[in-house]
Amino acid sequence: MCGRFAFYSPHEAVQDIFGVTFPAPLEARYNIAPSSFVVALRAGDDVALEPAVLKWGLVPSWAKDPAIGNRMINARAETAHEKPSFRAAFKRRRCVVLADGFYEWHREGDHKTPYFIALPERQPFAMAGLWEDWQGTEGSGLQTCTILTTAANAVMKPLHDRMPIILPPEGARHWCGHAGDERVAAREYLAENDNDRIIYWPVSTVVNNPRNDGPDLVEEARPKES
Repeated sequence: MCGRFAFYSPHEAVQDIFGVTFPAPLEARYNIAPSSFVVALRAGDDVALEPAVLKWGLVPSWAKDPAIGNRMINARAETAHEKPSFRAAFKRRRCVVLADGFYEWHREGDHKTPYFIALPERQPFAMAGLWEDWQGTEGSGLQTCTILTTAANAVMKPLHDRMPIILPPEGARHWCGHAGDERVAAREYLAENDNDRIIYWPVSTVVNNPRNDGPDLVEEARPKES
């Protein structure tokens, strides 16, 4: 799964990698939790991608209560195209959520150790996602998203049996696509990801509290002295 991540690269670097212009500098965030607003890319009016700020936790358009999004932070890539909560977005509203790495907790003895997972070159990457536009009965609107996950690869498996789907920069536009029934092509494309190119290291348990933030959260934790 993906329940916490970080996105802190300078916006100039993100623009160079993904070919997208942001209207304002991006805020460095090291402890992004569910229900937060995240930076995403999605198909614009032309062939280019456009940036968007979406609330993490997808709320289907038919939902009566937006609180359902609290349970929709991840969607299984294998079945999202057929699930009532995700299939409309899978067909027409695909996006990527930008990150520099994500966290996973692994039980070691009587405690859980947090790990930070990133690319070897420490560059930002795109996590395949879906987005929705929910409209309340009183005219209030909310745009939300979910992150697609897949079975863990050999590198990730010691930590967890699931992981987000990481797409190469050039794959973001292909994944996001445009309106139309591209479900088959989209499902096949999910297999062409960068999931094999990951590394990870233990970090401080300070990250356990989502209120904590700062670059120290992604630094490798020092071994405890015996």
